[in-house]
Amino acid sequence: QVQLVESGGGLVRAGGSLRLSCVASGRTNSDYTMAWFRQAPGKERDFVAGITSSGASMVRADSGEGRFTVSGDNAKNTVYLEIYSLKPEDTAAYYCAARMTDGLVYTAQKYDIWGQGTQVTVSS
Repeated sequence: QVQLVESGGGLVRAGGSLRLSCVASGRTNSDYTMAWFRQAPGKERDFVAGITSSGASMVRADSGEGRFTVSGDNAKNTVYLEIYSLKPEDTAAYYCAARMTDGLVYTAQKYDIWGQGTQVTVSS
């Protein structure tokens, strides 16, 4: 089994940047697709960006107008989400997720493993 631990969240001012990290441990020798979701209070958990085991990545077009970048470091079993020009509406809990099938999908239910989340709060 794989465990995911996110870090890098915090309180930032609008216009700032953050880099979130997700470290995978356990059985990481399989081909996993990794993704980032976010969930604001009272809202659904939405797909933000993801990356496959081969390095193909995708940022959801309506996530942040080019302000999000997803990347991975296989040697460190780590996936990153960089967020630039943060806005108050980016405030949410950000979750890392993995699915044991190679292929990016938007649906949270398709992901098998979840981290505990890291909170991002953007002040205006």
